[in-house]
Amino acid sequence: MPLTPTRRRQVLIGSAVVAVLALVMTALVYTGVVMPTRMFAAKYDVRGIDVSHHNGTIDWPRVAEQDIDFAWIKATEGSSHVDSRFAANWAQAQRAGIPTGAYHFMSFESPGSDQAHNMIATVPRVAGTLAPVVDLEPYGSFMGDLPPAAEVRAILDPLLSTLEAHYGIAPVIYTTPSAYRAYLVDLYPDNPIWFRSVAWPPRIPDGRDWTVWQYSNRDRLDGVGSEKEAYVDMNVLSDDVSLESLVVR
Repeated sequence: MPLTPTRRRQVLIGSAVVAVLALVMTALVYTGVVMPTRMFAAKYDVRGIDVSHHNGTIDWPRVAEQDIDFAWIKATEGSSHVDSRFAANWAQAQRAGIPTGAYHFMSFESPGSDQAHNMIATVPRVAGTLAPVVDLEPYGSFMGDLPPAAEVRAILDPLLSTLEAHYGIAPVIYTTPSAYRAYLVDLYPDNPIWFRSVAWPPRIPDGRDWTVWQYSNRDRLDGVGSEKEAYVDMNVLSDDVSLESLVVR
């Protein structure tokens, strides 16, 4: 039965209202005013942050006062880059009593062994610090054009094995949903997974359990923030894992 003119107007108005509400909600989520994942993440007791030079100078004693249980700090990227704030963040976070680890942003453009040695030359092997992390995610021109799995694993495999041999613990793999589907499904069972999912609770494609969940990239924390980046990434540890199990011996 065809719609009457009145009913057609009602449908159009209703659709417009739904579209506007969807846009408003998207804007609120994007700006961090509304973050649905915060509600789900609140059930986990152990939470932490990850930072880089983008976060500017961090007041680590102030961070430690805000129920922050761990921090992973960017150390290196590719085969030669060192984060300009790593040394200061590494030392100051430990002085503040925060369990601290370092992460390496993996490049698709240089050999894995070279990248591992860049991290090893930068991050000291210190008992009691957290396991090294390899950040595996698309970037730049690779965002819409991921490299073939064989090419990426030829970089990732020696990177992971070299870091594990040096630090004495399996590196954690930080990853996004798209990178996990492309490179990690049913592989690397000994490497804990740190999964990014800022819109909903993590659902890993192959059903694997996550160890760390990055639930927000737009939180605010006293002592963290710069003109370049006002927000900080927030994470929680799975209830099935202890932070102690991720410590270098």
